[in-house]
Amino acid sequence: MKRIVAMIVFLLLTTSLMAQVIYTAQDSIVFEEYLKVMKPKKDLSLQELIVETALYFRGTPYVASTLEYTPEQLVVNLRELDCTTFVESTIALARTVKDEPPSFQKFCANLQQLRYREASIEDYSSRLHYTSDWIYTNEQRGIVKDISREVGGIDLPVNLFIMSTNAEKYKQLKGNPELIEKIKEQEHIINGRPHYYIPKASLYKVSKSIRSGDMVCFATTIKGLDVSHVGFAYWENGILTFIHASSSAKKVIVNPEPMQSYIDGVNHNHGVLFVRAIE
Repeated sequence: MKRIVAMIVFLLLTTSLMAQVIYTAQDSIVFEEYLKVMKPKKDLSLQELIVETALYFRGTPYVASTLEYTPEQLVVNLRELDCTTFVESTIALARTVKDEPPSFQKFCANLQQLRYREASIEDYSSRLHYTSDWIYTNEQRGIVKDISREVGGIDLPVNLFIMSTNAEKYKQLKGNPELIEKIKEQEHIINGRPHYYIPKASLYKVSKSIRSGDMVCFATTIKGLDVSHVGFAYWENGILTFIHASSSAKKVIVNPEPMQSYIDGVNHNHGVLFVRAIE
């Protein structure tokens, strides 16, 4: 039977933000079903709720580029996830369970706060496209903490330019020099900040400091980029692996191999960053 999905738009209002939200009826159903399962667990720590939420979405199809609407607006898609929207949605959902009372509107507000640089969405450049910028901004807000340095990380050289120099590959940037300049300026700002990571040869040594539910970000040697993949650290039977929306498995999975093996098996991975959500 052919699936028909109706797009729904509403205005999200709080004391500090107003945004147009795009989602489907099925997304709101997924949220309500999730809430029924998670509300009895609301007294768990935020870290534990993140793990429970990540595991709840196992099997959800991997689909990329679900946010690309013009003009820029908050998109909620709990039916299809890529690695970034999986991490953002998981943290936003876990935080929403802690809200009193939890609601779909509060989830949208939490998601927007994670995904965008300012309280309002101005344009495509408002989105936190680079993971290192996402970490910095949400650390400034007191939502997460980059623990990479404190667990033994070293300086991570970051030289971002992949978006501004490949504008033709982004429909929002193509033929829009003003927007390209905004992205280029933000890249310059990010490049000027200190960054830290755990080289892959040091992962085993620091692994005992990592908790299930910590966000894991895979640093890349791809020129102009900082991080190529994200997920959540997960200890399973005494082995450190991770939960992620996998492009190869085409769904959200608990990675079947240890995190170390995964890093060693991807040529452009040279280490990891770890980020912990704050209660």
